[in-house]
Amino acid sequence: MSKRKNPAGTDNINGDFCDFLTELAEYEKNVSRNVHKYNAYRKAASVLATHEKRIESGDEAKKLKGIGEKISKKIDEFIQTGKLQKLENIHKDEDAQAINLLTKVTGIGPVKAADLVRSGIKTIADLEKNKNALTHHQQLGLKYFEDFQMKIPRAEIIQIEIILKKVITELDSQYDVTICGSFRRGKAESGDIDALVTHPSLTTSNDAKKKHSEQLKSLVDALKGHGIVTDTISVGDTKFMGVCRLAPGLPARRLDIRLIPREQFHCATLYFTGSDVFNKAMRAHALEQGFTLNEYSLRPVGV
Repeated sequence: MSKRKNPAGTDNINGDFCDFLTELAEYEKNVSRNVHKYNAYRKAASVLATHEKRIESGDEAKKLKGIGEKISKKIDEFIQTGKLQKLENIHKDEDAQAINLLTKVTGIGPVKAADLVRSGIKTIADLEKNKNALTHHQQLGLKYFEDFQMKIPRAEIIQIEIILKKVITELDSQYDVTICGSFRRGKAESGDIDALVTHPSLTTSNDAKKKHSEQLKSLVDALKGHGIVTDTISVGDTKFMGVCRLAPGLPARRLDIRLIPREQFHCATLYFTGSDVFNKAMRAHALEQGFTLNEYSLRPVGV
């Protein structure tokens, strides 16, 4: 099978099952655009990734919450044959493979990828020859394609975090900076860097929008002045999307910075730490307890 993301890393004893489920999920998201199946495969992979025992049959897997009849049959097929016929067929579908490849370029989603493939653009080399068909975001994704495909070691993110905190708190010592995502979940590697920033002056009042925009611009300017931020993909009132690099000659990394109002910071930290499967479970649990939980707040239902 091709190289794929493993939800639990190299220590996952059910990693081969998680691999094919993740690949099926990516196919459903990028090619079929079937959100229901995408979520089902993702949830099953997450459940198996955290299961402490090696799964030996589909029936055994089906006893786990989040794994139904269809997925259990795929597990049986994989155990018995070492492969899945559905994936074998997908691998033979050149357009499906091209769409999956193009969606790996930051900024290119499934719809854009399908449009590009229909126009005959099916490889990274094809994209290089047709940059005029891409947005600024997509052009940066193409420019740094190889770098963005590399995982970021935890030690490197720690170094980047130190610099972000130093540069930002030199502007104002009351800023708080937290790296979320898989880094905060304790993973050894991450795909990108997601930083949340808050300050006592960041509020949810209607007249705060302009001030937030000015604060974010000052943060980004300071980080560019330091040299840690090299490119801007986009910048709004509260969110910066861009590229950072620890030092010249090292890989470029995707960096998002979000300004979060102080009163929303804890819920935002939980939400952006993830994973998406965990967040859905947390929201469902909150509802069972009579609360609504999202990235902004935890409050009683109906309030």
